[in-house]
Amino acid sequence: MNVLLWHVHGSWTTSFVHGRHRYLVPVTPDRGPYGLGRARTYAWPANAVEVTPQELRRNDVDLVVLQRPEELELAERWLGRRPGRDLPAVYVEHNTPKGDVPNTRHPMADRDDLLLTHVTGFNELFWDNGGTRTAVIDHGIVPPAAEWTGDVDRLAVVTNEPVRRWRVTGTDLMPRFAAVAPLDVYGMGVTGLADRLGLPPDRLASHDDLPQDQMHTVLARRRAYLHLCRWTSLGLSLIEAMTIGMPVIALATTEVVDVVPPDAGVLSTRVDTLVEAARWLAEDRDAAYRLGARAREVTKERFGLDRFLADWDRLMEEEACASR
Repeated sequence: MNVLLWHVHGSWTTSFVHGRHRYLVPVTPDRGPYGLGRARTYAWPANAVEVTPQELRRNDVDLVVLQRPEELELAERWLGRRPGRDLPAVYVEHNTPKGDVPNTRHPMADRDDLLLTHVTGFNELFWDNGGTRTAVIDHGIVPPAAEWTGDVDRLAVVTNEPVRRWRVTGTDLMPRFAAVAPLDVYGMGVTGLADRLGLPPDRLASHDDLPQDQMHTVLARRRAYLHLCRWTSLGLSLIEAMTIGMPVIALATTEVVDVVPPDAGVLSTRVDTLVEAARWLAEDRDAAYRLGARAREVTKERFGLDRFLADWDRLMEEEACASR
């Protein structure tokens, strides 16, 4: 099929475009949020093709994958056809609900013209989806080439915009962990984080927007993976870290409690418990290895790329057939 989708979430889209279809990715001259085109820091296959809004009218599109409410109007304007009425449409919800949780109404609630697909069971449960048909497809990842060594006794964090998002990403908790083991923070918008937290550079180092393969290589040398998000969907960086073989220290919130078993890391809503776990793993590399080995087993079984693509193939084919 020819599948139209916007480049919104780099890691998720990287997995998605590894399927057997042709993926049409809008690109605009400014490469803005609705025309980002192909990824620059992820490896995408050749069947993910950049198309301009003008070129879309000349392409046969079999299915539209929507990820933001405004893409409905944009797709209709660029294609000359309305998603859900003139061609099948699937809306992917990546995020946890905001606002009056658990009564937050999804923007696609009570529609009969598309399928609302969540990336975690937690998200489907907590959004008010109304009468819209829903499905859940767990994440799948392209397996990182790096393997855990843990020879650097520092903790790794992968997060985006930790200053702006602050309590959501658990940024305010970082100094408590930096007191027992130095932190390396990777992601977008992490420059200047140590100054904002009042930490010296030897306790927290920022690494802004590394290419994915380079980030995996340096993550693999860190002793453990620290996940401090209070309220967020299941981050693909967490799954990638577990696949590398990193043990996990994480807040027991949202989907994490269903992903990280007790023998793959330490989960708690008590920060003191997690700080002590960080101290333990910083001092005991053998324990870190045991937890990380189990983490790798879990993610390879549940979040494999083949399973993810097979689930999406089945869902898209069913929607296309139902439309016909």
